[in-house]
Amino acid sequence: MAQTTETPFVGRTDELARLTGVLERAVAGDPRAVLVAGDAGVGKTRTLTVAAARAAATGMTVLTGHCVDLGDVGLPYLPFTEILGAAAADERLAPAFAAYPAVRRLIGTATGTGPAPDAGGRLQLFEGIAGLLADLTALAPLLLVVEDLHWADQSSRDLLRFLLSRGVLQRPTPGAPPHRLALFASYRTDDLHRRHPLRPLLAELVRLPAVDRLELRPLADADVARLVHAHRTGPVSDTAVRRIVERAEGNAFYAEELLAALPGGGGAADPAAMPSGLADVLLIRVEQLSETAQQVLRTAAVAGRRVGHDLLRDAVRLPQEELEAALREAVGHQLLVTDDAMTYSFRHALTREAVYADLLPGERVRLHGVFAALLAGPGRSPASAAERAHHSRAGHDLPDALAASLEAADHAQHLRAPAEELRHLEAALELLAVVDASARPGHSDPVTLTLRASAAAAHAGDPHRAVQLTRSALARGGSEVDSELAARVRYTLADNLIRIDQLEAAFAYSSEALALIPAEPPSRTWVWAAATHVIAARSVGRDADAGRVARQALDVAERLGLADARADLMISLVALEPPGRRSERGRERLDEARELARTAGNLQVEMRALYHLALGCYECGVMDACLSRVGEGLDRARRAGLLSSQYAVELHYLRSLLLYTLGRWDACVRAAADVTELTASGFAAAPALYVALARGETDAAVAGARALLDGPPDWMVSLVTSVVLVDAAAQRGDAEECVRQLGAAVDTLAAGVPTDKPDVLVRLAALALSAVADAAEEARRAGDAEGAGRWTRTAAELEELARTTAAHGDGTELGPEGLAWLARARAEAVRAAAGPDVAAWERAVTAFGYGEPYELARCRRRLAEALLAAGRRDEAAEQAYAARDTAVRLGAVPLRDALDALVRRGRLADAPAAGERIADLTARESEVLRLLGRGRTNRQIGEELYISGKTASVHVSHILAKLRAASRTEAVGIAYREGLIEPESGASA
Repeated sequence: MAQTTETPFVGRTDELARLTGVLERAVAGDPRAVLVAGDAGVGKTRTLTVAAARAAATGMTVLTGHCVDLGDVGLPYLPFTEILGAAAADERLAPAFAAYPAVRRLIGTATGTGPAPDAGGRLQLFEGIAGLLADLTALAPLLLVVEDLHWADQSSRDLLRFLLSRGVLQRPTPGAPPHRLALFASYRTDDLHRRHPLRPLLAELVRLPAVDRLELRPLADADVARLVHAHRTGPVSDTAVRRIVERAEGNAFYAEELLAALPGGGGAADPAAMPSGLADVLLIRVEQLSETAQQVLRTAAVAGRRVGHDLLRDAVRLPQEELEAALREAVGHQLLVTDDAMTYSFRHALTREAVYADLLPGERVRLHGVFAALLAGPGRSPASAAERAHHSRAGHDLPDALAASLEAADHAQHLRAPAEELRHLEAALELLAVVDASARPGHSDPVTLTLRASAAAAHAGDPHRAVQLTRSALARGGSEVDSELAARVRYTLADNLIRIDQLEAAFAYSSEALALIPAEPPSRTWVWAAATHVIAARSVGRDADAGRVARQALDVAERLGLADARADLMISLVALEPPGRRSERGRERLDEARELARTAGNLQVEMRALYHLALGCYECGVMDACLSRVGEGLDRARRAGLLSSQYAVELHYLRSLLLYTLGRWDACVRAAADVTELTASGFAAAPALYVALARGETDAAVAGARALLDGPPDWMVSLVTSVVLVDAAAQRGDAEECVRQLGAAVDTLAAGVPTDKPDVLVRLAALALSAVADAAEEARRAGDAEGAGRWTRTAAELEELARTTAAHGDGTELGPEGLAWLARARAEAVRAAAGPDVAAWERAVTAFGYGEPYELARCRRRLAEALLAAGRRDEAAEQAYAARDTAVRLGAVPLRDALDALVRRGRLADAPAAGERIADLTARESEVLRLLGRGRTNRQIGEELYISGKTASVHVSHILAKLRAASRTEAVGIAYREGLIEPESGASA
């Protein structure tokens, strides 16, 4: 017997109290969400039904959406179309929809198809739904219920992520009405295998402050017994009750079905006669129905978990009276339930699964064919195309399955659902191979379809699949394709290859694309072929070719009014014209390009602009601005549901690297955990390995780096693992291993960059030099002249590698970070040749003063050693203790231990008190500190004090050392706290 709202609600008092509390907070304007987890049959639906009844009793409007299992068929946004459709049918809420045409398009109340949508249109849809729901909560407090989230399509998962992370669960702006909303979503835990697509989303959502997880565990035996007694309609023996309790194992649905399956009501039945499995129990329940009712139930099972009355009526083809009697019987036995929308649903998905599995193969094929034919009839909604494709495939009608798959792909594109569009297009491409050409729809050209599928894969964040599909389009085309389509295939393939670092192949295909079509007369295809070729040519070091084509294409794009192509070409030209994104003018151009792309609705180009803006700030050492740009870009990607796309992954990495660089190591580790759940691109989380290494967790860091190398070849993975492996060897004092790892890095990383050596080799050389210099000093102390000479020569070779890498052939300079590593490499080379040099290490300390506390502290340690060797003990103590403070704050145990050893060995005095340190500031340093408090850059300080920017930088470095501050911001904070400077009204921030 099925559980109903009239029967007692057993064993979920605490869980219901938690849900009721969330509802109360929502009504008060504190929006919340709860993810309700539990095994099939444990009572998720009943718990949510009772909670929803309480919500309705308090005046909340309850809107429910269901996810359905139709195998590989994707029904985009299905639970939300159900929720929004119900809201649109509510006369109190319907007027709010007028302001959101994108939402009306989703639920089918808007007319026309409009232009082909892209990721920007998808973002518009997401923002429209969030805005609409916010408006609806101003009319009435809402409870949204999403059931069976484990069956949700990817677009529904993306929309749910948006609503919970950046949508209606966020507090409104001050003065706006509160969002009186709660969202409950249920899912089966026993369905979530290790690679289930819902798992990473759940891991992300449960970390949001407004999202809770409620797990429904099996009921206690006493509660199961109470449930059985509450449901019995006649006498049931104590033995039977005990047997049911034992067999049910806390599963409420199983207990109810066991009770209902007892012959004769269960009073005198032999408990040993109970069927052994749940499927058997459910089928016994079905067999208690009349043959006509069983026929109706079997037909409904083929339709799915839910089926409309009219569709079921047409499928079973029974007289109206017989159909109604059969349905009444199934509802009376609580195998089916109905609602006000003339829809029948199986009381539980497990019942539907058992009935469907019991069908004979021929019976199953026949019934699927019946439903496919009905869904192909006149007047059917485009939303039914995906369902029809499912039935046609299962009914072995492959030509109709092909036609329906193409219609479903069109509908998914219309709804901005690229993952579902890709799924339908891939199904159509499979069917093309087996459907006779004469039976294919007119718009089923295989090359065009494959190219379209590759675009859907790219929009869905799967670049490798996009490459595979575009290569397939190239192979399908042969020599029979017209030149414009052939060019499109090739430049699309080039673009996809660039995303996975296959640069030479990308250049070859982009060159072929340009050769296939003329520049005149101007055409959109030529402009985008040229834009792709510019990026490919730049990637392989053909800057002159790239610049020439870019300027020509920009002129054509302007003439044709192609705003997004203009934006893409402007971004490329900024990179081609030094100093590019490192200059203020370059970043202004990038901002202009970003706005053009945003206006044109091209999210991919907009993300490219945001990435280059963030990277330009990083390369200039403007860390706060960089962090802001990174956050802006990731927020844009998150709201569009594209957190795993190319530039979003790059921004994830840059965020982690920034947090590491700024010394916010705990935040870096948390960010890495977030990235691991969101994307398979392991390099994006790699800066957490730098943290582990710096904190002394060497084995874990090395193991993590080697695990990354086990994946597919990836240039960025090679970069980050090289940093970890070289630095780990340096910390162990293994100079031989440092040199070996550096050599491997040069072979791997330089091979992926066709022109100048990659800047990271400067850092790697400096790290290796630290171990080489240690080895040279140790050999000198041991009287090993030959060994000292060998390591000195090695150091000279490594310094030469750093120097030649820094000397870019295009005349550009390294940014502050690269210059700092170069200064450290030179200081280490001097130490290897002649011992520690104060001036060399002062330059390194000054260079790292731009805002990298850990590397600044490591250089201060070496400067303290040099000062101690020079007999400048007080200055050595000041540098050593400043470095130690940073090491303690960061948890950098190896560095702290090395500094403690230095203090003991050098018998250095305790560090001066804060007041004494401040008193040590010179008059000029006090002036510099005052300007630092106003947020001035080194260049601006130099202009105001009539000194060079480099001299200002030296003063800033001395101030940081005297205040024992790790950054400019910390120095200003100490100065304010100690009363050295006072805030000034109107001072610039």
